[in-house]
Amino acid sequence: MTDILTKIKLAAAGCDENVLKAIDLDLIRIEAGAILEVASYLQGKHYRKVIIAADSITYEVAGNKLNEFVENASISVQVTIIKPDRQGDVIADEASLIQLIADIKQYAAEVVIAVGGGTLHDIVRYSAYISGIPFISVPTAPSVDGFNSKGAPILIRGEKVTIPAIGPDAIFADLDVLVKAPEALVAAGFGDMLGKYTSLFDWKFGSLVAGEPYLQAAADITKSALLQCVEHVDLIAERQAEGIRTLISALIESGLAMLLYGNSHPASGAEHHLSHYWEMEYIRLGRRQLLHGAKVGVASMEISKLYHRIAQEGWKQPSLSGEEEKADAITANWEQIRREILDIPNDERLRKLLKKVGGPVSVEELSVSDELLDRSLREAHQVRLNRFTLLRAYNERLDIQE
Repeated sequence: MTDILTKIKLAAAGCDENVLKAIDLDLIRIEAGAILEVASYLQGKHYRKVIIAADSITYEVAGNKLNEFVENASISVQVTIIKPDRQGDVIADEASLIQLIADIKQYAAEVVIAVGGGTLHDIVRYSAYISGIPFISVPTAPSVDGFNSKGAPILIRGEKVTIPAIGPDAIFADLDVLVKAPEALVAAGFGDMLGKYTSLFDWKFGSLVAGEPYLQAAADITKSALLQCVEHVDLIAERQAEGIRTLISALIESGLAMLLYGNSHPASGAEHHLSHYWEMEYIRLGRRQLLHGAKVGVASMEISKLYHRIAQEGWKQPSLSGEEEKADAITANWEQIRREILDIPNDERLRKLLKKVGGPVSVEELSVSDELLDRSLREAHQVRLNRFTLLRAYNERLDIQE
C-alpha cells in the first residue's frame, strides 16, 4: 500500500517545488499500534524534554500509555492537562494557550505532542509556534481535518480568529485507539468531510467570479478523499478498522491539500461559515459547544438546499452592490456555475449519509433555532469576507440592499 505522503506527492507532482515543501512532513503513520512508534521517533530526533498535551479524557484514552512508552525510552516527560471552561468544554482560547505556553516555557520543552482532537491540536499548534518548538500529532478520534493544518482557529475575547501557526512534524494515527472513538466523534469526522461538497463548489465559484487563486491538484486531492469516505460509508458507520482507516486518511489528506494550497480554501466554504457563526453565538450565550463536524455536516445540508434553489430559480438579480465585475462574471459563467451546483448532492442525499453514520441530520438536533439559522444564512458570509462564496454573492445582491 502506498503511504499517504507518497500518494499526495504523486498527486501534486506538477506543483512548484516551494509548494511541495508545505507537505514535507517527516512521516505519517496510520496503523494499529502507531503510538508505539512515537518514542523511537523522539529518540531519532534526539529530543530529551517532551510535553504531552491532552485533556482529561484523551489522556486516559492514549496519553497515559504514550507517557509510559516515552518515559521507558529514557526521555523526560511533562504532562499538561488542558482545563475546561465553565461549561465543561476544552476550547482554544486565551486561557488554554497561556496554560500550555507557560508549561512549555517553564519546562524548557523541546517538542510538544498533541494527544486529542481538533481543538486540542489548535491549542498545541499555536502554543508550539509561539514557543518556537515543533509539535507531533497523535489524534484520538477521526473527528476533523485540521490535524495537520497550519492555521489555528483561536477564540480571542469570544471571537473566532484563524491565526497562522505550524503544522506537525509527524502524525501517529493509531487505529487501535481510533476504532474505539465515540460514535459522535466518528460521525463528526464524516460530517466534516461531507462539507467538502459545498466548500469545493465555493472555491471554484470564487475562482470563476472573483479571480481567487485555485490549485487543481489540491481540489482533486480533496475530492478524492471525500469520495473515498462516501464509498466506504457503511464500513465507517460500523466502525470497522478499514472504514476508520479510510476516514482518518481522508481527513489527513484534506489537511495536506490545505497545506499544499496554503490555506483552508479547499475544505472550508459557506458551510464552515455557518458553523463558525453558530459557534460564536453559542459562546456569546454561554452554551456548551457542539462538535465542529456535526455542525459542518448539518450546515452543508442547509447550504446545499439553498444553492440548489438558486440553481433552479436562476440568477435573477445579477447586480451586486459595488461589485459590478463580479456580477458580470456570474452572468457570463452562470451555466457552468449551475452545472457545478447540480453536482452537489441535494440535502436529502446528505441527510441519508449523515444518518447512516449516526450524526445529527437537522438544525433541530443541534438546538439551532429557526431564527439563528435564518440569521446565519443572511450574515454568516461576513465571518470571512476574504472568501467570495455563492452565499456572499446571494446576500449582496442589489435587490435585497434596497
